[in-house]
Amino acid sequence: MHDRSVPALILAGGLSRRMGRDKASAELAGKPMIVRVAERLRPQVGALAINAPEDFAVGVDLPLVPDTIGGHPGPLAGVLAGLRRAATITPAATHLLTVPADTPFLPLDLVARLESAAAAPDQIVLAASDGQVHPVVALWPLSLADDLETWLAEPENRKLQAFIARHASLAVDFPLLATPAGSLDPFFNVNTPDDFATAERFIEVRAT
Repeated sequence: MHDRSVPALILAGGLSRRMGRDKASAELAGKPMIVRVAERLRPQVGALAINAPEDFAVGVDLPLVPDTIGGHPGPLAGVLAGLRRAATITPAATHLLTVPADTPFLPLDLVARLESAAAAPDQIVLAASDGQVHPVVALWPLSLADDLETWLAEPENRKLQAFIARHASLAVDFPLLATPAGSLDPFFNVNTPDDFATAERFIEVRAT
């Protein structure tokens, strides 16, 4: 898979309950957070899109890929929508990259490292850091789309980890980053107002 452009999807379909407002559109140090995520991904991927409702508007010029399953069933529904789209627009690809819209410090070598670790076209490749796996930051085989659609047809099947456990997978560990404000997890995600303030402090002390 190393000679193909990887399609990517930013998952922005969550309800942002802990944040109290839409996280993706929240201005983080002068830019909507999803714009920061897109800027870090664009140089690394081929086709880039956003998984969000059709009325989603943030000011980032990317295609919208709504869930095909109603009722806010969670990130796996976004993965499914992305897999179906990727199979149509990038048929040569073997995997789809997904990341959440609330991770503004994604590694600039994210795709290269995940892609290099993939040993087979049917293997899920997950990002990890500081002893924790991040199942939303992953390369998903396009070949899993039918199984995922069948899985999601059962309302109780919504957990990422449970679906991942059905398939071959591996995790790639990324180091913490040293900054003047302390160690930064490249997959730090902004869930609360306090997280938002922390992210702004890190942006202030980092050039990239």
